Amino acid sequence: MSEEQSGREPLGEDERIDALDKRLKAAKEREEARNRSQVQGTDENYRMGSRVLADLLGGLVGGTVIGLVIDRFADTAPWGLLVMLGLGIVVAFRNIIRTANRRPD
Repeated sequence: MSEEQSGREPLGEDERIDALDKRLKAAKEREEARNRSQVQGTDENYRMGSRVLADLLGGLVGGTVIGLVIDRFADTAPWGLLVMLGLGIVVAFRNIIRTANRRPD
């Protein structure tokens, strides 16, 4: 390669390219910040949904199992099951409401 100068200036000294480079870096930073916040929100919402589902299923299954055990030992079928299932539903919805009213960190 020859060391002769062509009639053009080097690319690094062109003001238009420098301005374009700055705008491109700023756009990349904005895009990264926007994507980062969406991923965090999605993870938090997914965890809250899983928590609500676990509370609901736990209340129903727990009430049913405890009710069946009470019916077995006290010979009160189906009243122990019905009472404990109702209590399990109340507890499950109370937990869900408490989770929904909690303020995000």
